[in-house]
Amino acid sequence: MTHGVDLQLSGHTHGGQLWPGPLLAGLANPTVAGLERYGDTKLYVSRGAGVWGPPVRVGAPSDITVVELASPQA
Repeated sequence: MTHGVDLQLSGHTHGGQLWPGPLLAGLANPTVAGLERYGDTKLYVSRGAGVWGPPVRVGAPSDITVVELASPQA
């Protein structure tokens, strides 16, 4: 499968935030969090750093991602 894209950065899903959210998020999205490969494309999805509403997350830890991009010549 050729997408013509090397890397896609996406976010954020909250990882579902509260049960059964992680289960439902996984059903709606093939990648809820982390790095996956789809053909020639790498996809990274973040859960995000915070919450909306009450400060709770169960089974879906927050994350902050730092991405360092470098050219192949570097």
